[in-house]
This record gives sequence, structure tokens and C-alpha cells, in this order.
Amino acid sequence: MNKSMFIKLRSVIPAVRSVSGIGAVAILAVLVVRSIGGAQAAGTEQNQTIHSGDGGNSGFLLAANDAHAAGEAKKDAKASDAKTAAEKKDTKAAPASKKSYGPIGSIFNYLGSNLFVFLFLSLAIGYPLGKVTVKGVNLGATAGTLIVGIALSLTAFMAFGIKYSAPGLVETIFLLMFMYSIGIKVGPQFFSGIARGGLDFVVIALIVAISNFLICFLGAKLIGMAPGYAAGIISGSYTITAVIGVAQGAVSSGAVHLPQGVTADAVGANLAAGYAVAYILSSIFTILVIKYLPVVCGVDPVKAGKDAEAAFGAGEGDEALPGTVGTSVEGVSPMDIRAYKVEHEELVGQSVEDLFHKNPHAAVFKVLHGDKVIDASDNPKLEMGDVIGVRGRYAGLMARGEKIIGTEVDEPRVRNVMIEVADVHVGKTEYAGKTVEDLGKAIGFGVYLKALFRQGHAIPHLPQTVIEVGDVVRLAGPEWCVNMAAKKFGGKALVESTITETVYLAIAMVIGYLVGHISVTLGGIPFALGTSAGCMVAGILFSWLRTRNPAFGGPMSEGARSFMQDIGLNLFIAVLAANVGPKILDSFKGTVVIWIAVIGLLGALVPPILAWIYGLYLRKMNPAILQGAVAGARNHTASMKAAQEICQSDIPAVGYPVPYAVSSAVVLVLGYLAMVLS
Repeated sequence: MNKSMFIKLRSVIPAVRSVSGIGAVAILAVLVVRSIGGAQAAGTEQNQTIHSGDGGNSGFLLAANDAHAAGEAKKDAKASDAKTAAEKKDTKAAPASKKSYGPIGSIFNYLGSNLFVFLFLSLAIGYPLGKVTVKGVNLGATAGTLIVGIALSLTAFMAFGIKYSAPGLVETIFLLMFMYSIGIKVGPQFFSGIARGGLDFVVIALIVAISNFLICFLGAKLIGMAPGYAAGIISGSYTITAVIGVAQGAVSSGAVHLPQGVTADAVGANLAAGYAVAYILSSIFTILVIKYLPVVCGVDPVKAGKDAEAAFGAGEGDEALPGTVGTSVEGVSPMDIRAYKVEHEELVGQSVEDLFHKNPHAAVFKVLHGDKVIDASDNPKLEMGDVIGVRGRYAGLMARGEKIIGTEVDEPRVRNVMIEVADVHVGKTEYAGKTVEDLGKAIGFGVYLKALFRQGHAIPHLPQTVIEVGDVVRLAGPEWCVNMAAKKFGGKALVESTITETVYLAIAMVIGYLVGHISVTLGGIPFALGTSAGCMVAGILFSWLRTRNPAFGGPMSEGARSFMQDIGLNLFIAVLAANVGPKILDSFKGTVVIWIAVIGLLGALVPPILAWIYGLYLRKMNPAILQGAVAGARNHTASMKAAQEICQSDIPAVGYPVPYAVSSAVVLVLGYLAMVLS
């Protein structure tokens, strides 16, 4: 390694040292809470033994008190017996008094009696904690919520003997909401990425997922760790919290045969412990490894980014798939609306429709006759001196507009036209089977064909491209023009909406839940998809079907999907924290923390390096694209952003979606297996 390489590596060391403090502080906090609990227990025993107003006195004072008590015992025996009998009588008569916890303890007792407050307080504190950033690294909302929830639950139990318990149904509801929303997000990417010939992206995802499973599962087995640790470490090292839900589903469904004396709550505590430690460390060091892989291998990341931009066109022209976010964004359009004064005699007396049939590449949207503005939907006839708003390709209007119509003028009343972008599913009509050029002349008044999709994939929309039944056309134009074209296509114009269709959501989740219960026994071991993974698969299938027909299963706004994903995950984590908090310390006995850290770091860092070697040396992939693919396979958006930073380009995002989608599904299966086989 040359001298410049050492200089680059040396510049990384301060960042490693500073951000590792986050992990150290978090682990130290757990140990401090454990120490406080031990001190609290010791203090309780001491208070039961020592009853003195001056607790700092020596043993001589205790001996004197004992001697005095012995001397007075006989003298007061009769009075004491009579008093004791009276107290027993009063005790039977008086009702049992409510236990007092003091001011602080009362707060924790209230949280235990009102879990709604506990759950949302965990979020209210956990979200800001997760945003605290050191050298560009933070815990994130999920880890922040988990730490806060465990801290509250553990403190209540250790300091005041209050044990929180949240109903399992609450946990299930939020987990399944989260899993379904993830399926909706990755479904189109999952199938379209594979079909696009992204075999290398799929292989990279499998390399990372399988090697992570082997390291974490076999490592936990070799050390002899209790059930739950392996799946928890996989979840944390992969930063995929959903693995915890899948593993818990395997336990609750009976697919896991727990050893004698091991309870489901103990397994849940082990899951949380493995997740918490591995998550913190992997979140920090994964960013550094993926960011500086090109530097270590002697690759110029900036040059790699520029080369990829030249080869991929920096993503220009990409269109969002039907049924996904961004479908109604007009973006940069080659079309423009300009205003002209009618000055040529041959235009006088012709209707707007007549002009379109003669010039199908341009359309008159509005006519200003005197001070009256007339919409093209009324099909008015032109008169000399009218001002018309014409939409067409910018270059064509500039070259021929004044020659054909007249002088261009500045008249906003005919140029202000709202443009809508909508997807239309082509039905069985007389217009199916015709070319884009023929359809443009027949039913294309006022609309611009922005994109064309077939079986969920974008295809070129050239003049001779044939529109088939089942295709999805993306049209841009005035609302009435788009609706008119949609009607002739036998479909309905669908635009992005803030409304969410709950019926399809409910049906999909019911189907996913039922499918998740189906169990198959192989080699004496029952295997089931699990209700959480079942709901995710349902989301994937429904979103995939929507790319073929956007009217199916929708609309579902991205805002609603994102909220369901976020609130579902973090409330599930808060419920988990409430239930496992009292048992979390049992999971940190002996050297288990060290082994979790070691296995978690190996599981987080070795797989990306293996995937990098495959992509760079075996497949000769562009390093910038490869960085994004490795980050996606690791399910780590922060690493992808770090790659963009060092490449000084957004191009790593091109390689991110397919490995992300594939690994999101594969890791859940492997997490389930890790729990069943443990």
C-alpha cells in the first residue's frame, strides 16, 4: 500500500474514534442502569436490617441499641403483647392501604397503568434522541425509541418493582402495519429490478444476506448463546428491525421449540439485547466501511461518479412506475404554451377541432375573443384578431408559430392552463392495437404521452410503438383533455392523491395474515411464512399488481404509506421495550455483551466487503454504482448517502433499489430460520 493510501486511511481514524463514542455511551448506559438496580436491591436489604436515624454510625452503636432493647424486653413484655393483639384486630377491620411509591415512583406507576402514555412518551423522547448526530452519524428514531422504552421499563422495575406489560394484540397490529407498508414500497422495485437484467444486483444482495446469516447464526451457535440472540444480532447488524417481529412470530406460532425453563419473554429480551448492541455498532462502522471502500482499493470515487453519470445519463428520463410515488410529477417537458394573434385569413372560420386534425402536433387550448376567454372544450371558431393559446413542442412553435398563425403576443389569459399528469390503463377498445402516431391524431387532442408501461416496465414510446390492451399510458394535459382520452382508452385517469383506499389495504392484510399461518413440516421442523412476513408479501404483490393496473388496490398516498411504516415500526418497538425491559439485564450476563459486539460487527462489515470484491474484481462494475448496490444490500440508506458524498454525485442511488428490495425479503426468511433453528 503506497504512502498516499496511509494518509487517506489516517484521515478516517478521527471519525471512527468520535462516532464510536455513541456505541460506548449507549452500552455504558445499560451497565449503569444495571448497577443502579443492584444498588437499589442492596439498599433495600440494608434498610430491612438497620433502623437508625444516623445511618453512618459504627457497629458499637448498633450493639448498644441491641443491649438496651434486651434490657427493656422483659419490662415491656405484657404491654407489648396487649398492643400487638390490638393492632392485629385493627388490621383486620381496616381496609388495605394503597402502596405508595413517592413522587417519582408514582409517575412510573402511572405509565404502567396507562400504556398509551408510555408508548407515545417513548416516541416523543426517542425521536429527538435518534436525531442527535455526531460526525454525521445518529442512532435513528427506532434505536432511540428502543433505548428510551427499555430505560423507562427497566427503571420502573428495578427501582420501584413495577412491571410493565403491553397486550400482544397491540404489538401485532403495529408490526403488521409496518410490514405491509414495506411491501408496498419495495414491491415494484423488487420485480422490475430483477426483470431489468439486474442479475449482479441480485447476486450482491444474496452475498450480503447469506454471509450475514452464516456469520451471526453460526457464531451464536459456536458460543452457545441462548435462543433469540442470533436473530437479534442479525436484525441489529443488518439494521432491519422487522427481523425481530418475524422471530417473535416464529416463537408465538409454536414453530420454535424452546428449551426447558426458557420462556417467550426471555427470548424477547435476548432478541432486544442482540439487536440493541449490534444495531448501534453496525450503524456507525457500516457507514465508514462502505464510504471508504474505494479509497482503500485505490479507486478515485469522484472519477467513478463522473464516469457513471456519463454512462447512465445521471438518471435523466426515468419515470416512476404506475402506482408509485412521483407518477403525477410533470417534471421537465418539451411542450410549451404560447400566445399568438390570428392574422392569417385561412384560419378565420375554422374550429379548434378542425385545426387539430390539420396540425395534430399542436392544440389550441383557449381563445380570447375581445375580452371573453373561451375554452377549447366549447370548440369555438376563430376570427381575425383573436388571441389563441397553442400548446406544442417548444422548437416547433418557435420555428413555425408566427408563420402559420401570426404575431406572438404576451397574453397570460390564454397561456394560464393547468396541466394534469395521470396514468390510464388501456382497456379493450377500438383504439388498442394502434400505433402511438395514429392514436395521437385520433384521440390525442391536448395531451402529451409522457411515458408508456407494459407489465410494470417502462418501454420506449416511439411513433410506431403499438399500444396494447393492459398497457398503462401516462398522459399530461388539461384535466378535461386527459379525461376525454382516458374514456376513449376504456380506462380512468388516475392521479396521485392524499386519499388512501382502506378496503384493499384491509383485504391484503387479511390475506397476508392467513397465508402467514400456513405451516409446512420439513425434516420434523415446522416452517411457516409467519404473519408479519405474510403481510409484507401481500404488500409486495398488491403493489406489483398496481404497476400493471394503477386502478387496482389504490389509491394509497406516499404520505399515508410512509406514516404507516414509521408509526407502525416505532410503536411496535415501544411495546417490545415495555415487555422485555425487566428481563433485558438477564441477557447481558457474563461476556455476552462482548460476543454480541464481536459477532454483530463481523456480520455487519464482512458481507459488504465480500460483495464489493465480487462486484469490483469479478464483475468489473463501476465503483460508484457498486457502492450504492452494496449499501442497498445492507439495507443502509445512510451508507448510500455517504457514498454520494464521497463520489460528489447522486449516481450511487442507481444501484441501491434492487439489492435493497431483494435483501429486505431474503433477510426476513433468514431471520425466521435463525429463530427456528436456534
